[in-house]
Amino acid sequence: QLQLVESGGGLVQPGESLRLSCAASGRTLDDYVVGWFRQAPGKEREGVSCIEYDGGNALYPTSTKGRFTISRTKANNTVHLQMHNLKPDDTALYFCAARFNRYCSGRGQDYEYWGQGTQVTVSS
Repeated sequence: QLQLVESGGGLVQPGESLRLSCAASGRTLDDYVVGWFRQAPGKEREGVSCIEYDGGNALYPTSTKGRFTISRTKANNTVHLQMHNLKPDDTALYFCAARFNRYCSGRGQDYEYWGQGTQVTVSS
């Protein structure tokens, strides 16, 4: 059974950076696509980024392009989301998820495994 644990969230000021991590256990992430999703209070969950097993990736909200970068460290079975120039609109609970597939998807229902989430709050 694949288990995912997120870390790295916190309270930051606008313009600052955070690096989220998604650590996997139970199975290697090499066979999985890993995505990051976020959900703000009162809003629907949205896909933020995704990385395929060969490193191919996609970013979904136009608001994150140029600011967010996804990467994976195979040796540590971990996927990271580096976030720069954070804005108050980035405030949300961030989840990582994994799907046993070769290709990215921005739809949460395509993912079989989920972590518990890590809170990101951007406020001055």
